[in-house]
Amino acid sequence: MENKYKCQQCLQVLRKPVQAQCGHRFCVHCFKLLTSAGPKPCEACRQEEIYEEPMSILNSNEAFPDNAAGREIASLPARCLNQDCSWTGSIKDYEAQHEGRCEYERVQCEACQASILLKDKDRHSERECEARTLNCKYCKVTFNFKDIKAHDEICLKFPLQCKDCGKKKIPREKFNDHIKSCAKSKSACPFSDVGCKTVIENGKLSDHEHSSTMEHLRLLLPMVLSMTRTQSDTLGSGEWQEDSGFGLYRAPEEGSGAAASTQPVDMEKKVNALENIVCVLNREVERSSLTLEAFAHQHRLDQEKIENLSNRVRQLERTVTMRDLQLSENEQLVRELQHCTYDGIFVWKITDFSRRRQDALAGRTPAMFSPAFYSSKYGYKMCLRLYLNGDGTGRGTHLSLFFVVMRGKCDALLKWPFSQKVTLMLLDQNNREHIIDAFRPDITSTSFQRPISEMNIASGCPLFCPLAKLAGKSPYLRDDTIFIKAIVDLTGL
Repeated sequence: MENKYKCQQCLQVLRKPVQAQCGHRFCVHCFKLLTSAGPKPCEACRQEEIYEEPMSILNSNEAFPDNAAGREIASLPARCLNQDCSWTGSIKDYEAQHEGRCEYERVQCEACQASILLKDKDRHSERECEARTLNCKYCKVTFNFKDIKAHDEICLKFPLQCKDCGKKKIPREKFNDHIKSCAKSKSACPFSDVGCKTVIENGKLSDHEHSSTMEHLRLLLPMVLSMTRTQSDTLGSGEWQEDSGFGLYRAPEEGSGAAASTQPVDMEKKVNALENIVCVLNREVERSSLTLEAFAHQHRLDQEKIENLSNRVRQLERTVTMRDLQLSENEQLVRELQHCTYDGIFVWKITDFSRRRQDALAGRTPAMFSPAFYSSKYGYKMCLRLYLNGDGTGRGTHLSLFFVVMRGKCDALLKWPFSQKVTLMLLDQNNREHIIDAFRPDITSTSFQRPISEMNIASGCPLFCPLAKLAGKSPYLRDDTIFIKAIVDLTGL
């Protein structure tokens, strides 16, 4: 590329060239940066040994747009510098059609701050972003993607599968009820305490009790006989006495001859006693079964009530969480309104500059946004974006300051693209020499079209202020605080 097409400051191809009175050409942005603090000597004149005052003094009032050079440069061949992009054409086509639209340009995700290709932005936002918002497809609750596993563990509508019967898609809130009523779920026989070792499915419990009645009675008999012997031992010999609980009578002991003659009678009495015992046991079993069934029914009702109350508590906890989020959002809104202006002029006070600068150096918080401000009550919504360790060409050497057009409630009533002159200032706290930069928006840039997301791509000054000017006893940094001022020209609104 011929030297006449190069900016004497950045040594890149001229963008919107201006010609100083000495004849050297500069990018309009580079020239504004050079002369932002006042007239300066032309270094190109010094290098070419043609320095001559006052012709070689760069002054913003003496420069003029070099349209002839601009037309020549617009016809120069160009190619996209983004990796893997094969676009070629003229510089004019690049600025009008490709710049800011290249699919291989790297942009920053607004949610997770990750660097991604422009062509992958939609897919990243919908499928890959760790900070994206999702709605549970079962209960419709909103949560962040990173919390999806934790939510699935507590979601009341999440489908579960019964391991016993294989039934699927049972909501978690109804799973306990299913386990209780599942015909394939197994439990121990109610007579397990007296020796029945059968484990039976819930649906076959009645059949088991009916078919195993004699077995259950045989298991009960030793216990009943043991109780009978114990009661017999406690009663002494003598007259007939009623055997408590069974309505049986025992005669007093007689001589050995009498015992022999009454042996058949004793056997008959024992048989009758055992029959009476069985009848009594049957009635007791029936009564116990009814009582047990009543207790089981009451237990189910209590469990359902507990489950309903638990669900209610969880719902209230979610409601409280949502209210806390809303309260936090309202507090943030109140803080923004406290700093909000409606006249296109905004002063941004940044405290704890040293700590914020260290966070930027460490990469924890490379950029920070100002509160929003407006051109009028129902006008454009805007904010500033500041890189304390620089961005792009200014990284590590300059403060980088950008202007951002945000999506507002009244955008449909405003004129687009945004075309108002913007002036950015770093205020000298001695009120002597402010650092000033100003620009008019490029109306072909997507940064100044009507926003379709929360905010447009930032545009501004990567070389806004050298970091060296903030070192030592800088008039721009006092009490660990700096002030940045933005002025939007409201002419024509």
